[in-house]
Amino acid sequence: MSPAIDQVQLAQAQLAAGEASEHRPLIISLFAVFVVATLVITVWAGRQTKDASDFYAGGRQFSAFQNGLAVSGDYMSAASFLGIAGAIALFGYDGFLYSIGFLVAWLVALLLVAEPLRNSGRYTMGDVLAYRMRQRPVRTAAGTSTIVVSIFYLLAQMAGAGVLVSLLLGITSDAGKVGIVALVGVLMIVYVTIGGMKGTTWVQMVKAVLLIGGTLLITFLVLLKFDFNVSDLLGTAAENSGGGAAFLEPGLKYGLTTTSSIDFISLGIALVLGTAGLPHILIRFYTVPNAKAARKSVNWAIGIIGGFYLMTIALGFGAAALISKEEIVESNPAGNTAAPLLALHLGGVDSAWGAILLATISAVAFATILAVVAGLTLASSSSFAHDIYANVIKKGQATEKEEIRAARYATIGIGVVSIGLGALARDLNVAGLVALAFAVAASANLPTILYSLFWKRFTTQGALWSIYGGLVTAVGLVLFSPVVSGKATSMFPDVDFHWFPLENPGIISIPVGFLLGFLGTLLSKEEPDAGKYAELEVRSLTGTGAH
Repeated sequence: MSPAIDQVQLAQAQLAAGEASEHRPLIISLFAVFVVATLVITVWAGRQTKDASDFYAGGRQFSAFQNGLAVSGDYMSAASFLGIAGAIALFGYDGFLYSIGFLVAWLVALLLVAEPLRNSGRYTMGDVLAYRMRQRPVRTAAGTSTIVVSIFYLLAQMAGAGVLVSLLLGITSDAGKVGIVALVGVLMIVYVTIGGMKGTTWVQMVKAVLLIGGTLLITFLVLLKFDFNVSDLLGTAAENSGGGAAFLEPGLKYGLTTTSSIDFISLGIALVLGTAGLPHILIRFYTVPNAKAARKSVNWAIGIIGGFYLMTIALGFGAAALISKEEIVESNPAGNTAAPLLALHLGGVDSAWGAILLATISAVAFATILAVVAGLTLASSSSFAHDIYANVIKKGQATEKEEIRAARYATIGIGVVSIGLGALARDLNVAGLVALAFAVAASANLPTILYSLFWKRFTTQGALWSIYGGLVTAVGLVLFSPVVSGKATSMFPDVDFHWFPLENPGIISIPVGFLLGFLGTLLSKEEPDAGKYAELEVRSLTGTGAH
């Protein structure tokens, strides 16, 4: 590509940013309306939070449709809206594989864990595991795993928020971007400490409606631009991307080398198996009155989420067709701003309509981040308070008030850690970051949940080996992977201490988690309680005795 063309495209990117800045008061005003509205909902719901059941499970008062909507809001994160659109805009077909993986994963959650988990637990994953095993070690392990997985997922949301608000406010300094990440963290802490599960659920429901509405609008405008001819859209995207026909075929990101092919398989395994082990998704099954509602809520979620992921085709390929690759990368190297930039271009970079579209889509994306962040923080703070504080530290003697207070303090601690790590991860693709959280969840949580529910012989030692082994393997491999060091797009691009070649550890860490759970049980001298397993089996399948 010639320097002259480079200069033109850079000028176009600067023009887009400049025109957006002319309408910045309008953008900020629309943005503020979304944030204030969600805070009002949180305060309203917080006043109805009376006890632990309200704080952890929303009083189990939500219908199947409401919970399905909230699950969708929890699941369709910054990775879905910003990361996938960016991945498709930069890598075409290979980027769309994220959409397929995230959607297929729901079938695993529906078939294997939704109903048995709702029947077997009370507030957290630790409730299920501790039912027929030694309470303190298993709850400690479950709480630790929940917090680590949630923080990995929080990284992605924080990174997305920093990129998004920086684009809107025209902030280019690193200090400014870190300040935005800190602001998101503070809002997240407010949502959870005041609203609990009730507030979080209502915010997620509102956000799901906004996200689907915003995505429908952009999809319609993209298709209108190409006279509803999808073939024309894809052809223009391939031509404008500079990749030609290869843009619409596998291999632009994965498959060029043996390592990238294995990385793709690893990513696929992590995405498909990870959902059923994500703590913030698992606790959503406790907000409905019974197992039938839990199953129905997953059906609703599949329908809503499926429709959304189909529309990511228009988001990603629309961005590739209408915006130059250089402009997308100039705005954010990982492509996370492709969807907001598409909104600006669809409305016209020099028009108020373009600014309104940009502000609306960005505000929806920000609401998306806040809702998911609140759900993640609630999952991890609940697990700390209920599993570690109430049942391990206080040995089951904590009052409900003490437990809720511990959850609120934990929220602040988790928020501070997330702000620090999110600031470091601000230039990484958020879809890739979420895939790491999926890999950790599938390595540590999923084997233990499945063994506990379906294997009569499973023991406490097996659970501990599975959780800690899967967790240490997954996190250890990530630390020494190109995600953290060794590449221009790494968290620490200026140093190189990576030796693990894959960006996603799932292909190694998930089998390790299952294997260690199996070996830990076989080598254990503990005799499993057959009576307790029989009780758990009846309870998980029928709902008898469920809370």
